[in-house]
Amino acid sequence: MQNSWWRETVVYQIYPRSFFDSNGDGIGDLDGIIAKLDHLADLGVGTIWFSPFYASPQRDVGYDICDYRTVAPEYGDLATVDRLIQAVHARGMKVVMDMVMNHTSDQHPWFVESRSSRDNPKRDWYVWHDGRKPGGKAPPNNWNAMIGGSGWHYDAPTDQWFWTQFLPFQPDLNYRNPEVQAEMLGTLRFWLDRGVDGFRLDIVNALFEDAEFRDNPFAWRLIPSDDDPRMLFQGSDRTLNLPETLAFMKELRRVVDGYPGDRFLVGEVNAPIEMAQAHCCDGHGLNLVFLFRSLKAALKPATIRELVSEYDRLFPDPLIPTWVFGNHDRARRISRLGGDMARARLNAAWQLTARGVPFLYYGEEVGMVQRPIPARDSQDALVLRMQWVPQFVYDAIRSLMGESINRDECRTPMQWDGTATAGFCAQGVKPWLPLPDDLGGRTVADQAGNPDSLLECYRRFLHARRENPALHRGDLALLDAAETGKDVVGWRRTADGQTVVVLLNATNRAHTLRNPAPGGTLVVSTDGRRTDAAAPELVLAPWEGLVVRTAG
Repeated sequence: MQNSWWRETVVYQIYPRSFFDSNGDGIGDLDGIIAKLDHLADLGVGTIWFSPFYASPQRDVGYDICDYRTVAPEYGDLATVDRLIQAVHARGMKVVMDMVMNHTSDQHPWFVESRSSRDNPKRDWYVWHDGRKPGGKAPPNNWNAMIGGSGWHYDAPTDQWFWTQFLPFQPDLNYRNPEVQAEMLGTLRFWLDRGVDGFRLDIVNALFEDAEFRDNPFAWRLIPSDDDPRMLFQGSDRTLNLPETLAFMKELRRVVDGYPGDRFLVGEVNAPIEMAQAHCCDGHGLNLVFLFRSLKAALKPATIRELVSEYDRLFPDPLIPTWVFGNHDRARRISRLGGDMARARLNAAWQLTARGVPFLYYGEEVGMVQRPIPARDSQDALVLRMQWVPQFVYDAIRSLMGESINRDECRTPMQWDGTATAGFCAQGVKPWLPLPDDLGGRTVADQAGNPDSLLECYRRFLHARRENPALHRGDLALLDAAETGKDVVGWRRTADGQTVVVLLNATNRAHTLRNPAPGGTLVVSTDGRRTDAAAPELVLAPWEGLVVRTAG
């Protein structure tokens, strides 16, 4: 088994705009992150992933980039980034930057040049094509964007259409142009030279489109899922997961492998798990891919057992799965769990003890909930694009699917304390997004030092994971349900001569079971007051999860 640091780390995602405002403008910034790094070091995470802070018009809050090698002034400048990288490394943590390789802002100088004329040298840096029907006034083909509707947009001055996989102001780069490939690989090197340890690659499975611009096929599917991007009765064969994209993953890997320190890549790949795994190219492509089935996974014994088994089977060593329960695009996990702190503690135990690389989203450690925001007050470009949709539709989707179209709701400011601004910004300053009306004790200050709190549960499990090789690099063997009972899920993990047993009671009832590790030593429990787990029989409280190190 390889022992690369990124296989053993825990990644914490920071949305810079929402973490901490150091200068009183209501917007989080890089100096604010530096001021709060000790919280993350004490928590026990090993790597920080920063959502984009590059120069941007901010129409998609940084995922629309107009200069990959500078910093948006509201966040800081390159000197601030250098101080941030140094400060993270000084605390023994790693830095992962978000890299949006698929598209730029339509205000990027490259695209401004590209759309200026058909014969501009930058024209072929983006995906342009003649239209269909008389006069070319219909899109070149039937390709839909990931967010629905045609991804083609007509440019009257040059009488052609340009392609966007996402929002209309985010034109796709043309990776069939060697100059584009060279420029973007050079951008990775620019940041690697500054000390960045890795990259999270945004919708990286969309880099290439069909060279012949053929229509996507019909598909019997209306609504997409995390496993299946087909939607609106259209497949994605010509626009996602092309063989050329998979081949380019190896080029990306060659760049990071050319640097010392074991740098790494993790990709956002919206595809069936088997196709997501294919982007790892048998260990020669992406180091990691996000697995999103866990986002909506029920906290039930059968579901936990099935998902742990599936992830472990599809990502055998030297591959390794990822465990993701929230991010900047999706509803917060605890809101899917009904706001219940006990269930959130068990979810943390699951995420931090299964084989794989956990990704935590800022605020999960204190149970930050989804903050409903009316569509009329939203700053999210997705919502602004659908202003015709009445509010009751948003409410129905949230109620029926546990999901929100409005991404602002999971991006609200970090809750540091119980003051009016939650400690995110100075009193009297208006945060860029509204805070919940009632923080309900879901703050760092309220939970610090309380063994019953979610924050201290995360801290216990993160430190236990770091200190026990079996938890951060061990193999995994599920315990048979006949051994644990159908309501308790368990697994053994072994590494470096150490074996631990993980037990999760995923019900609201106490359960007694024969101890799989009698005489063992308690490593950690969601119950901060438990001190022992050596008895021949164990009683697990409702929603309790624990780890026992076997004797001998």
